[in-house]
Amino acid sequence: MPSSSLPKILSPALLSYLQSHPHLPSYTWYFIAGVALSVINRPDEIPTVFQYALDKGGGRVPAKPSHDEQLKIARQMREALVKTAPIGGLPKTINALLSLKTVTPPTLQDEPLTYSPTARPVELYDIPASTILHRGQTFFDKIYGKVSKRVMGQMDRSGTEDLGITARLMYGYILSNTSVLTAVESSFVLIAGLIPQDVNPQLKVGCLP
Repeated sequence: MPSSSLPKILSPALLSYLQSHPHLPSYTWYFIAGVALSVINRPDEIPTVFQYALDKGGGRVPAKPSHDEQLKIARQMREALVKTAPIGGLPKTINALLSLKTVTPPTLQDEPLTYSPTARPVELYDIPASTILHRGQTFFDKIYGKVSKRVMGQMDRSGTEDLGITARLMYGYILSNTSVLTAVESSFVLIAGLIPQDVNPQLKVGCLP
């Protein structure tokens, strides 16, 4: 069903509630909402979240953000949606990011072949793969805690070791990059992306302290 024919999810009251929620750290509510909307295939609602954040700011108390704060919000939203790709699928991430771009002012966009806030192009072409994969394994171990070896072993013995390789690549090059989102914020992305999908076996992950 086209998203245009679906009932609206967001309202100003709900967005205000999310922004002021006492259990959500400041500067997280908007990208957590964006991740959840992407995973449930409602990219049409993501511009509403983003525009509200650009107007009200990322803190718990509404306030018009400065340009630097708006840039932080835009980059966090994009990075959270990129990190949703290994969780909810690349097609949904593509739709979400393209929807977000329709309401992103040019001054808040990062164009190709210019400055990259994540430095992923440098990581891909200039840093040894072993360094990135080790970082990813460290992040995976932190996320899964005491069951990390068992979970990775299950993927390696799933019938194709390519599943384990895929996980290592995703954690190395996508999820463990903390240039824009911290490790803690990235763990929020994982939780926000997994819960709507009702994939209980994968919810062994935890939010980092």
